[in-house]
Amino acid sequence: MIDTSRVQKELVEIERDRKTLGVSIKLHGDDLTHLCGTIAGPLETPYEGGIFLIDIRLPAAYPFEPPKMQFITKVWHPNISSQNGAICLDILKDQWSPALTLKTALLSLQALLSSPQPDDPQDAVVAQQYLRDYSTFVGTARYWTETFAKRSSLGIEEKVQKLMEMGFTETQVRAALESTGGDENMALEKLCTS
Repeated sequence: MIDTSRVQKELVEIERDRKTLGVSIKLHGDDLTHLCGTIAGPLETPYEGGIFLIDIRLPAAYPFEPPKMQFITKVWHPNISSQNGAICLDILKDQWSPALTLKTALLSLQALLSSPQPDDPQDAVVAQQYLRDYSTFVGTARYWTETFAKRSSLGIEEKVQKLMEMGFTETQVRAALESTGGDENMALEKLCTS
């Protein structure tokens, strides 16, 4: 059974440090085992200025098992699948310890954006580009950040379709977009917390 008091304590700690750390986390509805995290793209990286959404699911044995995390926001990075957002990071697998927290996991993902590990890739195509043609990698990563992690320039119907593909109803999506002035990322964050 999940340790609910620990999870609630971690959520309070993340919220307290949100502005200084550039990471945040919210409940997905009122289920303590399904969370939605955000990471600000680190300065002086191709991800700067982007807000990246992370789907977080806590196993029943948390904190003795690592949280399952996956990028919702598409990102061009050697250690993150460009197809499905799967993450290759040791602390989310065999290097997890109950002493670690959701905050340290999100900060580790933020650090991973700053320091890719192309020799242990999740996405071999991106890793090869990183190693063989770094300037093209940086350009592509910047373009993906502009396209997927910043205020979207998509029309409202494209945004509705994109958010509905993530499993939300059209009514939920339209209400969230309307309440956020059409900001797709804010609407998604709102949908993840409602």
